[in-house]
This record gives sequence, C-alpha cells and structure tokens, in this order.
Amino acid sequence: MISGRYQVQPRLPFTPGLEAAGVVTEVGAEVRGFRPGDPVLALSSAGGYAEELVDDEGRFMALPKDMDFVTAAGFSVTYGTAHLGLLRRARLQAGETLVVHGAGGGAGSAAVEVGKALGATVIATAGSAEKLDLARARGADHVINSRTEDLRGRILELTGGRGADVIYDPVGGSVFKDSLRALAFEGRIVLIGFASGELPQIPANHLLVKNAEVIGLYWGGYKPRHMAALQQSLTDVIGWWRDGRLQFGTATTWPLAEAGAALSAMADRKALGKLVLTVSAPSQRVR
Repeated sequence: MISGRYQVQPRLPFTPGLEAAGVVTEVGAEVRGFRPGDPVLALSSAGGYAEELVDDEGRFMALPKDMDFVTAAGFSVTYGTAHLGLLRRARLQAGETLVVHGAGGGAGSAAVEVGKALGATVIATAGSAEKLDLARARGADHVINSRTEDLRGRILELTGGRGADVIYDPVGGSVFKDSLRALAFEGRIVLIGFASGELPQIPANHLLVKNAEVIGLYWGGYKPRHMAALQQSLTDVIGWWRDGRLQFGTATTWPLAEAGAALSAMADRKALGKLVLTVSAPSQRVR
C-alpha cells in the first residue's frame, strides 16, 4: 500500500498504520465507551504512524489488562488475519496439514501459531535458517528452506504424497505456483498478500481437477463491512493468547522517527517477526 502497488489505494495524503495501542487523552461529547486514561488498541483505517491518532469510537477496543502496548500494537493485523483466514475463510480443521509460507515474518509466524492452536500439522517455509528457527520456536512441526530446497517436492514428501490441505500464502509469485502443485484434493490456498511483488496467475483447470479453492483474505476489508466479525475474531485470539495457546513472542521495535528504515527492512525481507514502532512519549496517545 505504501509503495502504491496494493489492490486498495488510500486517499492521499496518507499516513500508514492500521493498528496502534496507547492511552486515550480526549473523547468526543457522544463517546460513551471510553474516557481519558483508558488503555486501548486501535483498529484504524490509517494514521497509526503518529504520536496521536483520531478515529471513531467503534474502531477501538479496550486493552486487556495483561497485554502491554508493544504486544497490542503488533497483535491485531497479523493474528486477526491468520484467525479469519484459516478459520473463517479456509475452514482449517484439526488433523489437517497446513503449509505457511513466509513463516519468519510477522504474518507467517502468527499463522504458524494459529494453525497449531487449531490442531493442524504445520509445515513452515522461509528463506533463511534464522527465520526457520523462529518458525520452529512458534510451533512448526516441519520446516522447508524455500531458497535451497524443492518446495513442491518437500511438501509432497512430508505429506506422504497427498499434498497440503491448506496453504497460507503472503508471498505470491513462484511460491504460489509451487503451492498449487502441492495442494491436496479439495485443498484451499489462502492468499493474504504478494511480498514477492509478483501477482500470480491462477490456472482454472488446476482448480477443477483438484476440486481446489483459492481464497482471498483482506483483513482491512472487514472494517467497513463486518466490523463485528473482526472484533469477535480479535476477542477470540486475545483469549487464546491469555490461555497460552499463542506466544506472540518478542517484537522488533523501531523508533517512530526510523519508520522508513523499518519499512525498508520489511520490503527487503530482512525483518524477523513483527515490527512495531514506538513513540518517545511513555505511551502512544489516542483520542
């Protein structure tokens, strides 16, 4: 979205940031659910890369008492996307095999955890040993180095030739092509992004002969259409986090002034896990 290549084009001028956490400093006259001093997490349309954030009351949720601001600021999109994508859209069942691409990043590592919480066998793929170690730490049963190993061949090997039931793909490009060839009969691919920069072309004949599905998941699309579904999803995954079913792990923090460098690290696929921007004030302010 920041580079202007995303499917949804923001209205300019545009400040990035779909998720944030902080303390309420002011409320409007008709706000009933929050008051100054309340800790909250924000599900904004944009504007999170800032010291102050202004949005409608319905875009905020009370911050769980046992969740710190860094965790809250990095939790909503990655875990919410994984939860909606795997449960609501792909209908992942306990005992199925889930492949997660890009498992060393924020989106992928969250999907590894959500997949394990749902009872799946998780195969994680990533392009470096460090990222594969992160995926293992988050619970992956098997790992594949996508740069040095035959992706399709290894998935088929690990599934006894059957293929994966669900594949979670934030990468696109050639990875999607391999995924389609490594998909089980009646398998589902969930597309959540195109980190490779290449939009895959979907051969419909492959879907037909495998009775397969390719499913899109855009987390932000629920905000104007089904905000209640998004909030319920986050309530569920926060509950899983409280119960110890999700780790989140340690986010990599960058000062707000270095947001550009953080984005470059993510674009160059050098980021490990979730990146969170911090402000100089004790806590991010929202109103």
